[in-house]
Amino acid sequence: MNVVKEIRRLNEREANLSTSTSGSWHEQYKDSAHVFVGGLPFTLTEGDIICVLSQFGEIAGINLVRDKESGKSRGFAFIKYVDQRSTVLAVDNMNGSK
Repeated sequence: MNVVKEIRRLNEREANLSTSTSGSWHEQYKDSAHVFVGGLPFTLTEGDIICVLSQFGEIAGINLVRDKESGKSRGFAFIKYVDQRSTVLAVDNMNGSK
């Protein structure tokens, strides 16, 4: 949880200082609508993940990586949002969450 608090602190600091986007850590995400989601419980389905992450924007696609032999989740996924701004919201709010 300390990571989440630190990210929030950095975001607030950037907002208060009116940091330009070139000085913000968001710069690396500015042209991407894709998010890597790791550390997922193996029991979650694509629908479960969409329910949680759709609060940040409309999801255009999801790739829940599965084991080729068993078909079970490997505990990570790739999400594509319709709008890149949703990527920033998801990263800001979920980075470091458990």
